[in-house]
Amino acid sequence: MNNEKNLYLCQVGPGTPMGAVMRRYWMPFALSADLPDPDHAPIRVRLFGEELVAFRDTQGNVGLIDEYCMHRGVSLAVGRVEDGGIRCLYHGWKFGVDGTIQDTPNNCDPRLRARLKAPVYKVREEAGLLWAYMGPPVAEPPFRRFAFMEAPETHRTIFRIYQRANYLQLVEQGSDSSHVAILHSNVARPGWLTKTFTPSTDALNPAAFAVEDNAPALELEDTRFGFHYAAFRQENRSDGKFDETREKHVRIYPFLMPTIRFIPASKVLFTVFEVPMDDTNTATFIVICGDQPTDRTHLRQLLGLDDARYWSEEDNHFRADWTNGMGQDRSKMSQDWSGLPGVAFEDAVMGVAAGLICNRTKEHLVGADAAVVRVRRLLREAAEAVTEGGVPRGADYADCTGLRAPDQMIAPGVHWKELVPQHTADDETAPVEGQR
Repeated sequence: MNNEKNLYLCQVGPGTPMGAVMRRYWMPFALSADLPDPDHAPIRVRLFGEELVAFRDTQGNVGLIDEYCMHRGVSLAVGRVEDGGIRCLYHGWKFGVDGTIQDTPNNCDPRLRARLKAPVYKVREEAGLLWAYMGPPVAEPPFRRFAFMEAPETHRTIFRIYQRANYLQLVEQGSDSSHVAILHSNVARPGWLTKTFTPSTDALNPAAFAVEDNAPALELEDTRFGFHYAAFRQENRSDGKFDETREKHVRIYPFLMPTIRFIPASKVLFTVFEVPMDDTNTATFIVICGDQPTDRTHLRQLLGLDDARYWSEEDNHFRADWTNGMGQDRSKMSQDWSGLPGVAFEDAVMGVAAGLICNRTKEHLVGADAAVVRVRRLLREAAEAVTEGGVPRGADYADCTGLRAPDQMIAPGVHWKELVPQHTADDETAPVEGQR
């Protein structure tokens, strides 16, 4: 990939092709807990390269407005939230969540308030998250429903991680099955050091595998929501080929456009959103839900987010970088694969260590990277569709509650698509592509 094509996919600011794509979907931008009460202090939001302010008005409605007052350009983040709107401290102009100008103390002419409207975006609140749609009003897609929205609040938990890295390298990482059993060796294949594989028994572990096989074979298929693929593993593949008379392990990954993935664990489902804040910063939202109340303390430890030096619930910033050695304890690497404390921590370090925007001009892809290539292709196609006035793939896919990520052994003769009949293919007559 040359640098021009790389930046085409990575740049998300106003006026860029990929920025136009991102604005055509409902995306989470904050937690409901960031604005816990009516008239709470506003929060600053950076989304797709735009500087915004979110606030909850007296009636409890959430607004997302351009950070800088349309009068003289002072930040509304230091403003007053009162009487059903947000008021700029400088000259008192006050705005509602819909952008209407409610008051202009230094100008008494009501025609000014009737003529102007502040730049705002549509907001929805659901399942502990605040969602925004920032595209053209005439192209607004239906609001999506996810399985975690049906779960009781006690059965759902959310982690948010701000990372200094472009969104695409995090999306590609999440779409890459082969890294899981390698990067996450400590929890994916306990016993790796002594070459005595023992499956993980942690029912909340998203990196657990039933067999040891670091070179999975992939079969991919485009769908209406994006694409999905099956990663096959089998023990003792000495020549790299499968024994079709034996059972295989399959893990199915659905990828929902533009940046969303689903990761299975035995007892919970991880839904992960990579939300571009700008070209070099990404907010990762990890939503975990299951049939039982979630154990947030255990999940935080499993993800490696329990050390306040590197990540804190206070501000959600991932602080491992080159100044602190990426949080890596190399003295432990004689027994510990990465020297890093957990699954999300390991993933975050790989994203940050690739640079603010990964240099893809020097990469050498292999068969295991087929899903990475597919992500890039679908994003490019989405940008082309939007440029030509069309609808990007998956934008109108509203009911995501049926998307699943099975992780199981399958008997000879069982096709992986039988496990996900609810996943609608892009073209039911199209062949499934294999990459072995």
